[in-house]
Amino acid sequence: MENKRWKIFLIEDDKIISNEIKSHMNTWGFNVKLVNDFTKIFDEFIDYNPELVLMDVTLPYYNGYYWTERIRKVSKVPIIFISAADENLNLIMAMNLGADDYLTKPFELEVLQAKINAILRRSYEYTDFSKDLYYKDVILKRDLMILNYKDRDIELTKNEFKILEILLEKPGKIYSREDIMNKIWQSDVYINDNTLTVNILRLRKKLEDNSLFGFIKTKKGVGYYV
Repeated sequence: MENKRWKIFLIEDDKIISNEIKSHMNTWGFNVKLVNDFTKIFDEFIDYNPELVLMDVTLPYYNGYYWTERIRKVSKVPIIFISAADENLNLIMAMNLGADDYLTKPFELEVLQAKINAILRRSYEYTDFSKDLYYKDVILKRDLMILNYKDRDIELTKNEFKILEILLEKPGKIYSREDIMNKIWQSDVYINDNTLTVNILRLRKKLEDNSLFGFIKTKKGVGYYV
């Protein structure tokens, strides 16, 4: 990973902040593209085909939630939300739309870099897809990152896939919140506990929308299991 120049699309209308981020990340070997036209963010995303998106919340014309929803219709690229502390970032909305993480301004560039490195690792690292995982009427298709339930395929985000992969490795075993967070975000010391909560809530809703009720169980004060 160290030799690859990862492509980052920075969607931020504050020129001082965007230039600082671009300069810092370019120094560390990343290719950072800034937005040219804030009415054509989606078109620029398609043309650039980045491997990670940094998404500000408050933008000209349409906000970050709108553009994230557009992007998620065609791509599972990792998205990190960035917002000012007084913007009251709606974390639940951001995660439901498909954000992978968030960061509140002002922040240290080193913290941003650590989050980016961690998300790139867990999103693009090699995973052993040698066998699917089976449990009752459920199949976790590792090669496609899809959960199959009664011949119905359920698309998963990377975090949702990793949560189910952990739980389905040993059905009945209770995994603590710390265990799950360490397995998914092992390189990210800045992760917020609330991020796991939001991911679990989003995953449960997706499963329920596909008639898979009560699949992920909670042992109060201990953790999660299937």
